[in-house]
Formats: sequence, C-alpha cells, structure tokens
Amino acid sequence: MEQRDTERPGTRHKELWTGEPPSANPFALPRGPLGRVAGWLLAWANRGAQAEIMDVLDVPEGAHVLEVGHGPGVLIEMLAARPDITVTGVDPSAEMVRMAQRRNAAAVREGRVRIRLGGADSTCTDDESVDLVVSVNNVAMWPRLDDGIAEFHRVLRPGGRAVVTWHRVPARFRLTAEEFAAIESAVRYRFGGVERTELPSSVVFSATR
Repeated sequence: MEQRDTERPGTRHKELWTGEPPSANPFALPRGPLGRVAGWLLAWANRGAQAEIMDVLDVPEGAHVLEVGHGPGVLIEMLAARPDITVTGVDPSAEMVRMAQRRNAAAVREGRVRIRLGGADSTCTDDESVDLVVSVNNVAMWPRLDDGIAEFHRVLRPGGRAVVTWHRVPARFRLTAEEFAAIESAVRYRFGGVERTELPSSVVFSATR
C-alpha cells in the first residue's frame, strides 16, 4: 500500500498509506487544548504497551536511540532512565513536542535527550548516526510507509536495529492482515529481512541494518 491522492470537488485530499484520511484519527496530529487532552490520554493508554516494548528493545550500552512519533514522551522517559543512553525524539505535533520536553525536562537540560519536530520520513537526523530507531503505535498515521522505512534505514548505523509496532489490541485499532503484511514487506524490502513478533498488546516488526 502507498499514499494515494483522491480528487474531491474544489479540493485535493491526501490519504495516508492505509487509505484513511489524515483526519480519521484524532491522535494523529494533536493540537491546542484538545491536543493536550489527547496527549494525556495517550500517556495513560499507551504506557502499558510502551513498557512492553521497552522490555524487548534490548538497547545496547551507550546507545543513541531515535524515537519517531514520541507523543507525550513516555517511552523517552523510560529510555532516559538509563544514564548511559542518549535519546532523540521527533514528532510532527508541536503540542506533543512541548509535552515530551516538559515530561523529560531534567534529561533535556542534561543534554541526554533532544526533542524536536519531525516525521517518519523527515527526522532531520544524520546518516548512520543512531543505534536504534523505534516507532510505537504510529506507523498507520504515516503518509508514506516506504519513505518512513527508508528513513529508518538511512539513519541507522550498520548493525543498528529498527523497531516498528502497532496495536494488537483493542480490536478496533488493529490493522487488517493486508496492512500488517504491507508493513512486513516494506521492512523486508529495505533491510533484507524482518522479524515479526506478537506481544500481548502489540505487533512488532524489527530488522537489523
């Protein structure tokens, strides 16, 4: 699957790679007061899934980690609890960037965490500069799946890992079998291989550069 443009009278409407309009998910680009409410809800609802992912990331000592689509910054907070790790977070929502900066203010001041605007296909990160890049529960909100996976490959050092996850539960958030297959295929194409794992809350796709 790839992004499609659909014409409507008087408009040009861009769909996500899943075929959904960007406005279909209220958590895709939180803004303003409602965006802050969305951030609080995301921090509460996703904490369990992020802790589950943290348990399987196997972050190497001294790693530089890039999180794409960090939302309110809960996973960044978990990663930054290890003083040997540096973390960069990018998110297309200015509201989520501010919320993540506040949540991780001490680590930001210490220079161990950097948080800025960015997207899956435009992380503003140097080539081969990170050891692990991770995206938790936002791959279905990317405009272009292949461009995002290509960006993950670009920023990873040789031997670095990419980890992309999406909801396994609840059922209303779960992608179709074809959409999960599209993610698996995109990762395999770019990295030459992919491992798919089903955790209680998430479906995880991982690959090594």
